[in-house]
Amino acid sequence: MPRLTKLIAAFVTALSLFLAVSAWAQDQPQAPDYDAWNKLAGQAEQILESGQANDARLQSIRDQVVGWRDRFKAAEGTNSTRIATLKDQINALGPPPAEGQTESDDIAARRKDLNDQLSQLQAPGLQAVEGFGRADGIVQQIDQTVRQRQTFALIRRTPTPLNPANWGPALAEAGGVGMHVYDEVQTGWADFGNSPDLTSRILVTLGFLAAALLLLSRGRRWVDSLPGRLSARASERSRAALIFAVSLGQIAIPFIGIVLATAALIATELFGDWGVPLLRSIPQAGMAFFGGFWLARRLFPEPGTAVTPPLPLPEENRRQAAFRATMLALSVALHQLFSRTVLPLSGFHSQNDSLTVPQRLSEASAGVWHFLMILVAAFFLFQLSNVLRRLRPTDSEAPDYRIRLVAFLAALGRVVAVVSPLLAAAGYVTGANALLWSTILTLALVGLLLVLQDFIGDLYALAKGGDQKAARDALMPVLIGFALVLLSAPLFALIWGARTSDLAEAWTRAQLGFSFGGVTLSPFAILTCLVVFIIGYSLTGFVQGAMRSSILPKTKLDPGGQNAVSSIIGYVGIALSALLAITSAGINLSSLAVVAGALSVGIGFGMQQVVSNFVSGIILLVERPIAVGDWIEVSGQQGIVKKMAVRATQIRTFDRNDIIIPNSNLITQPVTNWTRGSLQGRIIIPLTVSVTADSREVARLMIEIAEDQPTIMVNPAPVAFLRTITSTGLTFELRAVVADINGGTAVVSEINHQILKRFAEAGISLPGSTRASQDVYLYKTAEAPAPAAGEDGGDADLPATVPSQTDPPSHVSRDFGPAAGQDGRA
Repeated sequence: MPRLTKLIAAFVTALSLFLAVSAWAQDQPQAPDYDAWNKLAGQAEQILESGQANDARLQSIRDQVVGWRDRFKAAEGTNSTRIATLKDQINALGPPPAEGQTESDDIAARRKDLNDQLSQLQAPGLQAVEGFGRADGIVQQIDQTVRQRQTFALIRRTPTPLNPANWGPALAEAGGVGMHVYDEVQTGWADFGNSPDLTSRILVTLGFLAAALLLLSRGRRWVDSLPGRLSARASERSRAALIFAVSLGQIAIPFIGIVLATAALIATELFGDWGVPLLRSIPQAGMAFFGGFWLARRLFPEPGTAVTPPLPLPEENRRQAAFRATMLALSVALHQLFSRTVLPLSGFHSQNDSLTVPQRLSEASAGVWHFLMILVAAFFLFQLSNVLRRLRPTDSEAPDYRIRLVAFLAALGRVVAVVSPLLAAAGYVTGANALLWSTILTLALVGLLLVLQDFIGDLYALAKGGDQKAARDALMPVLIGFALVLLSAPLFALIWGARTSDLAEAWTRAQLGFSFGGVTLSPFAILTCLVVFIIGYSLTGFVQGAMRSSILPKTKLDPGGQNAVSSIIGYVGIALSALLAITSAGINLSSLAVVAGALSVGIGFGMQQVVSNFVSGIILLVERPIAVGDWIEVSGQQGIVKKMAVRATQIRTFDRNDIIIPNSNLITQPVTNWTRGSLQGRIIIPLTVSVTADSREVARLMIEIAEDQPTIMVNPAPVAFLRTITSTGLTFELRAVVADINGGTAVVSEINHQILKRFAEAGISLPGSTRASQDVYLYKTAEAPAPAAGEDGGDADLPATVPSQTDPPSHVSRDFGPAAGQDGRA
């Protein structure tokens, strides 16, 4: 056991040392060989100055220089950890002495020593920065040279294909290509019988051809019939997604058959330098045709199929559009087959072309055949655009943006279909090809995006359940579709002539970031910022929920205080999440000071009300003069506080209306809180009786009636005052404190009923003939006992009608019901 323990300890130690050395090696990248780099850079600059290198040579040089540039970028961080430590040590010594001042010899010597070390450690990084700048300049110069050549090729004029003098040579040269291929096959066939492995070659060829024939005939027919059979068996929710997935076999099965047939023909070795490029172009042309045919059937499905049309077209128009789109796919396939092998044009093909063949036809002859293909494709593009441009937003299920986009592209397609043949006829064949075929591929890519968006909606409906249309219009499929459109941007760029190196260069530039107000941002930095903020925001919500449901209810805080604590936690959590997100993205907060200072003026003037409400909300949450559930009155509005936010407070009136009150109003204006701290409140009931009534008896009865009410408080006891004596009667005033002011109106009503009953029994008449008014007042008071009998309470307490929290909205009208012979006005 001790020996085993030692072995384990040794293994752990060795592993730790290995990881430490690996980490150190990663922190210390290998220094570039600057002698080799300078030699390569000098050669590249000489070649660029001469302008003699072809595009392939320039691309090879560019790839090498990009590799060196990446090494220099990695070497820029050499000794970064040690450099940061030395800078901290130098800063610890304090600022260097100003001119004319000195410092102690020890500190000066130490500062000099640290600065010397810093210079030595910074040297490799500075050298890498210099090398990176030189490499980046060479890359940009190569890209500029290639773009200039492409531009020249597009605007270069060749012999017009309308010249009849070019038609005969075009036919003759095309026939010559066919004869070369025929001669290759004839020669290969003569050697085929003398091959030592004749049997194996025949078996391989026949096997490939049989498999290709089976896939192209029976396999394609079976795949075409499969969606119809599945639509009858699949459920409504899964039918659309399942049919889409199965329909992809309409591309895969025939494409595999084409590949097998091509492989079989190449395996015969009957073809040579003239025929092999044609054979190798067949799979790509087949993919273009079968993919376009599938896309046409998805965009313009035949009547009776289970495919929902992405575009609202009548059946007849769908048939026309499907046929014309299929013919366009065939045109693209033929162009892919011949333009890369038999009819190449200088400058038209990008570096991405996998086939490099010599010029088979002269420029004049190639222009004639290109012109014919352009005419055919332009005709069907014009016809298809005529159908699609009539699309208009209707009440159909298709979104309006989709219809507007397709109609707009169709209008452009009509223009391109007219302009492209005219350009080719004028001799600008390369430009006409670039314009026409790029437009067709753009339309195809847009159609593919529409089909994929519907498929995403169908998958969402399959996962979540529900209606297919509702699922396609849901937020998640829309967001995924929008992301799909963004990801397709590089494909659009490639269609319109961009090279893969151009896209890689754009991505490299994006990784380096762009400066804004002294802050450098990059896609990775932005993504990191978003991810960290989302995580922090989610954790804040989790903490808020835990505090609100588990911790705060167990404390002595009232609901208003719990809501304040929860809100403050939310604001602090969001602020910390934003701070951590910004710092984790590598953004220096000090660099944002200038931007923040510039924006503060605009914020001060344009958002002063918002800032005022925000600060007021923080004050309300901290001081808590009001809380959720309080009955308040502010700005002439009364109601129960339902929600307190950082900008405004929501109260619900007794008419069941929600009112949003800015928090600044709750700070700057008087606010009456009827229930804050205590629910006790005072009611005042004036009463007029006949002048012949016994005043002492009236006062005694009023006090007894009040004391009989269960919510009237004994201390302070209710009192009755004789306020005025007039010719019409004696005016009394009953004052009492109720335990819950929310039920004050109900208490007033019951006291009025008792007054009518008890006064009638005592023979005390009420001056009904004069219709004297009875005004009922409710007061929220914090005073201790009411004035004793015989004391004048004075008029210091201004009356305010207080409706009950639970009473119906009729109390807002302040009509508490009159006593017999009196008007009840509150």
